[in-house]
Amino acid sequence: MITKALASAALGLALALAPSMNGAAAQDYPTRPITIVVPFTAGGAGDILSRLIGQRMEKELGQPVIVDNRPGAGGIIGTAHAARAKPDGHTLLMVPSGPMVVNPTLFKKLDYDPVKSFTPIALVAGTPFALVVNPSVPAKTVDELVALQKKQGKPMTFAIVGPGIPHHLFAEVFKGMTGIETHYVPYKGSLPAISDVAAGHVPAMFCDLGPAGPQIAAGKVRALGVTTRERVKLVPDVPTLDEAGVKGYDAASWQLLAAPSGTPRAIVERLNALTKEVLADAEVQAFIAKNGMVPMPANSVEGLQKFLNSEIERWGAVVRKAGLENSR
Repeated sequence: MITKALASAALGLALALAPSMNGAAAQDYPTRPITIVVPFTAGGAGDILSRLIGQRMEKELGQPVIVDNRPGAGGIIGTAHAARAKPDGHTLLMVPSGPMVVNPTLFKKLDYDPVKSFTPIALVAGTPFALVVNPSVPAKTVDELVALQKKQGKPMTFAIVGPGIPHHLFAEVFKGMTGIETHYVPYKGSLPAISDVAAGHVPAMFCDLGPAGPQIAAGKVRALGVTTRERVKLVPDVPTLDEAGVKGYDAASWQLLAAPSGTPRAIVERLNALTKEVLADAEVQAFIAKNGMVPMPANSVEGLQKFLNSEIERWGAVVRKAGLENSR
């Protein structure tokens, strides 16, 4: 009886102290350098944003911020590495939408769970895509492109960056909404893909605006529409696909800053507030726009979790409709 009483008292004391310990952890945080894991190579959107935010974090938190690029397996290697990290706020993850909301349906087995393994901190930026064609394609609007494919009676070839990647899934959404037939040619990245569209080897693709923007500006490809509901500052004269006649089309990749599940709530809230403050800065917003990205809503941690769940459901349905469920 005494042992049970002592155990009960100890448990009660621990529960009573938990909030103050959580607060103390945030007050002392960080006690050493912070690492932001990016599950893709240097130079991509996640890498650029991690370095941008990391510089501001260093000033505010007084500790170095290190970007750790761990590419491979469609983002799985780096994402799984971050999931196994100690949940104390010193290891974070900057991850695009694919590993978090597409991979759970695309892959038979993952070494992490997007919902259970992480606590979302902040949506950092969205990556709009543009539907582009080679200038030799006799279609200057989306309607003309759809009519052209149906007149030709054979699938239109699109460049993609692997099955289940946004370039592919955005084309699948377009296919479902317009009724066109498609054929896909995979590439290792956006740059070689858009280069082949510009060269006329492939007639069309959905390409992220970072690599597509210069090609559009140079007239090497023709943009028929952007995938977001609103026009994008980098290409203000390009209509949205919704404006162009594909009513309701709305898609963008995004970058999420997250922490391993179990990270003290006070630390997560502090990082959430800090990241939102950084993203509200005019210079940061200009930098994001210059690199073909768009700001994302400044959600609470709870709001982010709901957003993540809805995105998993949405893109899981697209993957299943494309016949890619558990295909990898």
